Amino acid sequence: MWIRSTMAYRLSFAMTAFGGVVVTGLDFVAILLMFSQVDVLGGYTLPEIAFLYGLSATSFGFADLAIGSAGRLGARVRDGTLDTLLVRPAPVLAQVAADRFALRRIGRITQGALVLGGALVALDVDWTPVKVLLVPVMLVCGGVIFSAVFVAGAAFQFVAQDASEVQAAFTYGGQTLLQYPPTVFGKELVRGVTFMFPLAFVNWVPAAYVLGRPYPLGLPEWAAFAPPLVAVACCASAGLAWRAGLRSYRSTGS
Repeated sequence: MWIRSTMAYRLSFAMTAFGGVVVTGLDFVAILLMFSQVDVLGGYTLPEIAFLYGLSATSFGFADLAIGSAGRLGARVRDGTLDTLLVRPAPVLAQVAADRFALRRIGRITQGALVLGGALVALDVDWTPVKVLLVPVMLVCGGVIFSAVFVAGAAFQFVAQDASEVQAAFTYGGQTLLQYPPTVFGKELVRGVTFMFPLAFVNWVPAAYVLGRPYPLGLPEWAAFAPPLVAVACCASAGLAWRAGLRSYRSTGS
C-alpha cells in the first residue's frame, strides 16, 4: 500500500530518492576532503576506506529499507496505537516494518553501491574466488546484523517508550563508525563493537582478510568467515528481546 502510494507521484519519488543519494553522499565527500590533505588515514588508503564505506553504507541501506520504520515504535507505544497491530492476523514485527514503508530509502543503497563499485575497481587486491565470494556475503550478513540492531532497539522502546534517538545511536551511528578503519579508534571502542555489539563483523573483520590488513584486536584469521554465524546470533538475540518487549506491553490503560 505504501509503495503504491509513493509511486502515485513518480516525479516526487524520483526527486526524493535522488535527494537521498546526494545527502548521504555528503558523508563520502567529507572523506574525500580529508584525503585532499593526507595520503592515508589510520594506515588505510582512499580506495580501502571507500571499500569499508561502501560495505557499511550498502548493508545499512538494505536494513534501513526493510526494518527502518521500527524506529517509530516508541510513538505507537506512547499513544496506544500499537493495539491496532496486535489485533490484526499478521506478525506485529512485519507490520511495524511495513508501517509507512519508505521506498525512497533506496537512495542510500544506490549511493553506497556506487562507492563500493568504484572502490572495487580502484583497489589493488589479489582477488581470489574466496575474496570475491566474501563481498556479497558481507553485504547480506551486514544487512542482517543491522536489521537485528533495529529490532533490538525497537524492543527497548517497549520499556523506554521514547528511545528512538538511543536506537539511532547504534544504527545510524554504528553505520557512520564503520565508514572509517578501526585503527583510528581506541581499543576499548573497537572491543565494544566487536564483542558487545558485533558491528565489526559487518565490514572491519572480513574486509581485513580481503585487503590483507591486520585483524582488529588480533583476531584469528577464521574470524573473517564468521559474519554468517554472528548474523544468526544477532537475529536470535534480537528475536528474544522483541518477544520479551512485546510480552511486557500493557497498552496505555485507557
